[in-house]
Amino acid sequence: MDAAQDTDDAAPGYSGPVLYYTDAVIDHFTNPRNVGEMAAGEYDGYACIGDPGCGDEMKLWIVVRDGRISRIAFKSYGCPGAISTSSMLTVLAEGKSLAEALRISDDDVVNALGGIPENKQHCSLLGVQALHAAIENMQARSV
Repeated sequence: MDAAQDTDDAAPGYSGPVLYYTDAVIDHFTNPRNVGEMAAGEYDGYACIGDPGCGDEMKLWIVVRDGRISRIAFKSYGCPGAISTSSMLTVLAEGKSLAEALRISDDDVVNALGGIPENKQHCSLLGVQALHAAIENMQARSV
């Protein structure tokens, strides 16, 4: 019996997408970068974004020096897709100017991970939304 037949036999009648995580997604899930919290007074901007539809939540902190994100940290509560996309977002944003960071898109995050399953792509939205909200928070605090 080949693998395709074995898969078909294992889930008779199943016609939905098969979940497949790339090596990059698995790596960022099992070894997330820039994970942790920053204490009050350590950060310049903060955001907490959630998706009530799936229960995912992301907290993101940024430190900005000379107009660039010099430090970024996150805590993400959710599935492997949410955690790995949050981790990759921090990698993409660190060292960027605020203008460059604001141009990071959901597609940039997904492409950097080599793709994620279609039914998990909504997970990548949290990181980009949180980054934008943290930058807005920083700008509002400095007025």
